[in-house]
Amino acid sequence: MARQALFEGLIFDENDNIVEIGFVGQDACYVVDDAGFRRHILSETVDRQVLDQMRSMVDGNEDAISKQAASMMGQDDLFSHALIMNQLKNMDQQFEKLFEVGMPQEARAYLGMMGFKITIDVHGDVIDLHQPGITSGPEDE
Repeated sequence: MARQALFEGLIFDENDNIVEIGFVGQDACYVVDDAGFRRHILSETVDRQVLDQMRSMVDGNEDAISKQAASMMGQDDLFSHALIMNQLKNMDQQFEKLFEVGMPQEARAYLGMMGFKITIDVHGDVIDLHQPGITSGPEDE
């Protein structure tokens, strides 16, 4: 079974043009305009790069993230904290499920409204991942 493009509508090329979705057989691809040549890049290749970058931001911060998430949900108890922590530690499994079922359109729309944006080059390499509210250092201030 082919995997879906997770970040449809959130991927842009280096010229800030939204990247289209196309298919090669059953495989979803991001289609990047390379001076008139339409490059088809397997969406899974790009999506995994994005998810890997997100995972790297979580790694080592699971405890703080789980406490904050439980608090934000009004479930600031030990059980909820442990449940969220377990989900964060098993992100790879969650990602595989996400590839199977896809990301709901509402979730993509919300991410877009919040300013979440991914920029890729013509080879499908993620060159920028803009997540509002996330700064990586003093140069972002």
